[in-house]
Amino acid sequence: MSFHIVMSDAKNVLLVTRPLCPPWDEASKNFAYFLAKTLSGFNVSILTHGKLDGLPDSVSQKQIYGSGRFDLKAKIRLFVSLFGFRGSYDITHYLFTPTKLNASIIRNFLRPSRGKTIQTIATLREDLYSEDDLKKMLFADRIITYADQPKRRLEEMGFAGVERIYPGIDLDHFRPAPKNPELLKRFGFTTDDFIVSYVGEYARLGATDMLADAMIRYHREHPDSPVRFFWALRLKNEADIAKKKEVMGKFTEAGLGNRFHCSDTFGDVLGLYNLADVIAFPVSDMKGKFDVPLAVIEPYACAKPVILSDFPLFKEFSDDSISVTIPRGDGDAFLAAVERFENDRTLVNTMGLAARAYVEKEFDLKHTAKQYAAVYENL
Repeated sequence: MSFHIVMSDAKNVLLVTRPLCPPWDEASKNFAYFLAKTLSGFNVSILTHGKLDGLPDSVSQKQIYGSGRFDLKAKIRLFVSLFGFRGSYDITHYLFTPTKLNASIIRNFLRPSRGKTIQTIATLREDLYSEDDLKKMLFADRIITYADQPKRRLEEMGFAGVERIYPGIDLDHFRPAPKNPELLKRFGFTTDDFIVSYVGEYARLGATDMLADAMIRYHREHPDSPVRFFWALRLKNEADIAKKKEVMGKFTEAGLGNRFHCSDTFGDVLGLYNLADVIAFPVSDMKGKFDVPLAVIEPYACAKPVILSDFPLFKEFSDDSISVTIPRGDGDAFLAAVERFENDRTLVNTMGLAARAYVEKEFDLKHTAKQYAAVYENL
């Protein structure tokens, strides 16, 4: 028999999120899950579909969702639950991107009847919303951003007391490991292959076509190269399915054969990172995406150098010692970076070790949890 231990003197905190459940392939819910596991000194409630194992006794699971999808039905379930929770928590912490509709509903009908509120903002959608819109949508007692650039932008708009806390990751989980022989076999690789992996989405981010064309050209120009390209991309919607069909047609026509491999949504993200020698994330469109893409930070933690685009926000967590930056959409620059790494394995190792040291300093989940604990205590 197991007992749920409630610390009577501790503050009660509700993390308001999409369903926390596998697969762990969405940045905001991943962060909320690891934050709940790591916080100490608080009674934390999380919103789940099904029951999660391995959580401490201080974490209470509210199984409010009927599936892992955050569709209209799930949002209605969330709003109904928030109405029922209104007087139950000292702190209600929202960890999803606000919209005009959900912010209006929460602000006008579902605000807690007691306690304080926090909004951690994954990204500012200034492509969609005006300053006046954002001032209505960001309603909490404390606003937290994941990066410095959006913090500065909110301060320019007149928001006071905005704090930046990086989305820490579990460095005991995300760490360097040898390539898994079973995964090598599963995806058709050998131990002699030099694997360059792209972890993203087919229809978004603006990198798919550039990467596909560059890969085809690389293998035409370097027929004996040990470089193998691997795409670990999620299929989230019909647009992803259509784009995958399109690029797979290109690869078939070009005769890439065993030089290219892919995986759709795959549970062992850590195994995929450690399968690679280098990670590619040369995206050109981050609209609606996490300000600090964990598809960059998690590979750093696994001691992998990353090929990044010159997206302005990426400057905050990249430099020449841990990554290579290329112009957005520049296939030639991408191939030059691949060739540079292929021909200099010492550089790969040196940059990988520096990347691991960087995340130990800036993105350790234990430090992030302490920062949130301080915010909770001071509210």
